Amino acid sequence: MANDVDSKTKATKEEGGIFETIKVVVQALLIALVIRTLLFQPFNIPSGSLIPTLLIGDYLFVSKYTYGYSRYSIPFGPPVFSGRVWAAEPKRGDIAVFKLPSDNSTDYIKRVIGLPGDRIQMIDGILNINGQPVKRERIADYVTSDNWGRNVPVIRYNETLPNGVTHEIIEREGDTGTFDNTQVFTVPPGHFFMMGDNRDNSLDSRDRSVGYVPFENLVGRAEIIFFSIDEGASAWKIWEWPYTVRWNRIFSTIK
Repeated sequence: MANDVDSKTKATKEEGGIFETIKVVVQALLIALVIRTLLFQPFNIPSGSLIPTLLIGDYLFVSKYTYGYSRYSIPFGPPVFSGRVWAAEPKRGDIAVFKLPSDNSTDYIKRVIGLPGDRIQMIDGILNINGQPVKRERIADYVTSDNWGRNVPVIRYNETLPNGVTHEIIEREGDTGTFDNTQVFTVPPGHFFMMGDNRDNSLDSRDRSVGYVPFENLVGRAEIIFFSIDEGASAWKIWEWPYTVRWNRIFSTIK
């Protein structure tokens, strides 16, 4: 009889332990979901369109609350509501993640260049906003890889936007790239004009496949790099970290 009681007690404790573990896991998942939806979401950089500011292999946190919340703040973007709540428009010069307007699902990351009502044009490689050329100052060349993987120096500038935000850009093809001379783009109400800092290697609002980005499509603002690893290296190969991790980029703020 005693053995039966002991067995039942042991089984009850085991069941209680399993249920407690499940409870903790569910709670942890819910907390992670809330953080991801309302506060911060991790992203990684798969392309070089924002070189030299962001590099392939950078992992960063995007603040979800900065611009308020839209359907795209929620995983998978369910159409539970339209527009934004607690909305705050991005500032010129912000680096923002957004859903590509053509499919409303692909994540893109670019710099906010044009605000609603702005007139944006590229003339001989120089960005013009509302008819005024943006100041740029040439600095030391930047070394990047070409289409064949070879290291090559390219022209680099400090570009200063009208609100005083200064950031670096590169011109792989000088001032004769595909999008270095464009029409005048007039940004519609409720939309933004996005561009990459790698001006000759960025698919952005200068191309009709991207176009103007609706405010609703913004996911959040890029804030900080929490991890960075060389292009082509594997993050899971911890034993290679001493020579593949870009230690100087970890915990650096994004400007």
